[in-house]
Amino acid sequence: MNKLALALVAAMSLLSSLPTFAQTFPTRPVRVIVPFAAGGPADFLMRLVAPKLSEAWGQPVILDNRGGANQMVGSEIAARSPPDGHTLLVTTGGFAVNVSLYPKLPYDPLKDFAPVSLIATGPNLAVVHPAIPARTLAEFITYARSKPGQLVYASAGSGSPSHLAVELFKTMAKVDMIHVPYKGMAPGITDLLGGQVQLAFPTISAGITHARAGRLRALGVTTAKRSPAAPDVPTIAEAALPGYDASNWYGVIAPAKTPPAIVRKIHEDIARALKTPEVRERMLNQGMDPTSNTPEAFSAHIKSEIEKWAKVVKASGAKPE
Repeated sequence: MNKLALALVAAMSLLSSLPTFAQTFPTRPVRVIVPFAAGGPADFLMRLVAPKLSEAWGQPVILDNRGGANQMVGSEIAARSPPDGHTLLVTTGGFAVNVSLYPKLPYDPLKDFAPVSLIATGPNLAVVHPAIPARTLAEFITYARSKPGQLVYASAGSGSPSHLAVELFKTMAKVDMIHVPYKGMAPGITDLLGGQVQLAFPTISAGITHARAGRLRALGVTTAKRSPAAPDVPTIAEAALPGYDASNWYGVIAPAKTPPAIVRKIHEDIARALKTPEVRERMLNQGMDPTSNTPEAFSAHIKSEIEKWAKVVKASGAKPE
């Protein structure tokens, strides 16, 4: 048998084995690295999905919280793990931002991972102190333009989604505001409620209760479509800035070179879990939209997010804290 024939036989053997990988996966417990402390949104979402995956796979799905360095600690562990599907990483939009925020990462976000699927998207909520004489986002933009460099906005930290979402807003609205980064959004909201700052873009779950109680005024959501958690609040795009979109997103990725058949199986089982009524209801109650997409679509999404936020980071001058 010549070399060409041998190569063809080897290729056919590899192709025929791919479905077998998926059929036998998993053969032991699956570890999902959560690169944050327990209790955050990514942890919450994965704790909803993990039991469904465990039922489908007949194996425990164990969450491993490895917080630190703006999710880089857990991401590096995942990137160095065996590419057999038994180690996964739940990640967020910050994964795409870190490429521009940090001069050097301990992994390549595109080369060292195999995207599996989105699991949810969700908005931040543009809220202002009631003393601000603006009832709509368009009115706020006019007001902010009349006071360049005088209004102050809070964020959960430099380079955080709540920071960069406002920076994108500032660029598109052509307004000048002062940024005050906090150690998390909670103290920022406290100062917003007290009138020390005038604007913030917290997650919708963190801001909507205050807005409904009249302690803050909601002007818009940052996603491209309205949120089921606040259907009466317009999107920033429809209210004033067409094309604006600063969605929070959460997804699952695997180490690079994980067999495509296993990646596909994990994606399909995640998509199935997201359709179950109890998972959907609990996500929607937290202002998150259960969202799955194909590995190919998720890969394209991550690439586009890296490109998009690189421009915002550069324009804002954001630096890691």
